[in-house]
Amino acid sequence: MRAPLRAAGWMLLAAGSFVAMGVLAKTLGQRLHPLEVAFARAVFGLLTVAPLVLREGPRLWVTPHWRLHLWRGLLGTTAMASAFYAVARLPLAEATAYGYTRPLFLVVLAAWFLGERLGPTRLAATLAGFAGVLVMLRPTVSGLAPGAAVALFGAACAAGVGVLLRRIAQRDRPAVMLAWLGALGTLLLAGPAALVWRAPTAAELALMGAMGLAGTLTQIAFLRAYRLAEASALAPLDYVRLPLAVAVGWALFGEWPDAAALLGALVVVGAGLLLVVRENAAAARTSR
Repeated sequence: MRAPLRAAGWMLLAAGSFVAMGVLAKTLGQRLHPLEVAFARAVFGLLTVAPLVLREGPRLWVTPHWRLHLWRGLLGTTAMASAFYAVARLPLAEATAYGYTRPLFLVVLAAWFLGERLGPTRLAATLAGFAGVLVMLRPTVSGLAPGAAVALFGAACAAGVGVLLRRIAQRDRPAVMLAWLGALGTLLLAGPAALVWRAPTAAELALMGAMGLAGTLTQIAFLRAYRLAEASALAPLDYVRLPLAVAVGWALFGEWPDAAALLGALVVVGAGLLLVVRENAAAARTSR
């Protein structure tokens, strides 16, 4: 099988395992607090890199860029906890759609912190995307839909992680990045999770383990895909998560997004795809 087809297969696997992780987090969130669920995910994430930590020893933690890793750990952990809260409080498809605002926030943050040019296409796509968010939010006098504000906050934090990764990836090895993220996530969530802790049942522990495996599989599949093809070519396949989340949410939880949620999600996805096409075209021009 040719590399582009293998890359597409890995990307689709990543999308499916990501939705599976969301389903497991939503199921656990019916009884357990989202902070406890996020802590469980962090613990299993740390366990997956434990052999690497033991093999490389103390040198894995020595880096001159530790401040960047601290910020990435803080923002990444906050983004994960926010996403799990949103999944527990919102329909699965709607929580997934809010996650697609990350590229919109990333454009703004990259222009602000990295000095990247905010051209007319980027600006138009970003404004259109946030207009779609307003449609999804359905703001009323009584406020926003439960979990919506948290979902957007988490997407903004995830965009901040994306900005940091552009710097860290050029300076440190992936092993260092994985170890720091796993350790910081576990440490940061241990205290908050203890405040809302409920002893999980045997079935819930099994679901937590499955959630950890799904999260690890998502990371592995993403890495495999991006080794075989360019990110700009793979990005559109990531949007398969939305129709998959709609179908799974309806089948397992009896959720069906209303007209406003569907319309807003389509606008957000369209804006994200426009940004992908624009970045792809810009990269092609630069390589000539």
